Amino acid sequence: MVSTTKISIRVGHSPDPDDAFMFHALANQKIDTGPYDFRHELVDIETLNRRAFSGELELTAVSLHAYAYLTDKYLLCPCGASMGDGYGPMVVAKHAYGVNDLRRMTIAVPGTLTTAYLALRLCLGLDFKHVVVPFDEIIAVIENGQYHGQAIDAGLIIHEGQLTYAERGLTLIVDTGKWWLETTGLPLPLGANAIRKDLGPQVIRDVNRLLKQSIRYGLDHREEALKYALQYGRDLDHAKADRFVGMYVNDWTLDFGPRGREAVRTLLARGYEAGVIPQSVVPEFVED
Repeated sequence: MVSTTKISIRVGHSPDPDDAFMFHALANQKIDTGPYDFRHELVDIETLNRRAFSGELELTAVSLHAYAYLTDKYLLCPCGASMGDGYGPMVVAKHAYGVNDLRRMTIAVPGTLTTAYLALRLCLGLDFKHVVVPFDEIIAVIENGQYHGQAIDAGLIIHEGQLTYAERGLTLIVDTGKWWLETTGLPLPLGANAIRKDLGPQVIRDVNRLLKQSIRYGLDHREEALKYALQYGRDLDHAKADRFVGMYVNDWTLDFGPRGREAVRTLLARGYEAGVIPQSVVPEFVED
């Protein structure tokens, strides 16, 4: 008798439009997954970064900053990247300030393992006063000027906040993706999908292949995938959701490519040189 038991693959990703778009085909049975049963958990990226230390999930979104601490457990999938090509996490505030002003301010950040935090550390050239705030609360915290009694001067925003902050009357201080491109000539590699090493070569190749198929399905069925993604688009209308998805699900997402891989190596190397990442890291990618 042939066994019908499927191999469970627990998938962790953020509840935001670009990840929802990317995983639409897998989450809604649009492609044949063969012997694999994908079970999705939608959690903010900093929580996923922390959970990855225990290797709980077989496939998980991670910040490239967090990956530096996870190389014993996870490989990077060559597909599924979120790359900021001349744009990325932004520091915004209620008033206009210069970048130098940020060095003496208290900044709300979405987590200290996020690439956003690493990029701002590199941009400012030093650590800065910060308070960790859930990513979807940062804009409100900037408006209120405090978080649990702690005064907040500015905030480091990720996800759809990059398109909506101006509507809330906030001012851009620095775009770390633009700074990174001007500094290195490379896109800023923000997030990736990582797969657990102990799954073995065959499962790793299969899961990577299915992830790429899901991304391709979304790009080939854009309106369908966008309709699904819109339910995670806080304060985004159709046009803004389409723009946001286009920023972070594109050719870079299908494959890092040589330039994308070089961007990852450069980010991790500079993080180490700056003393933010404690050890030198050479990224390992799934061979597809």
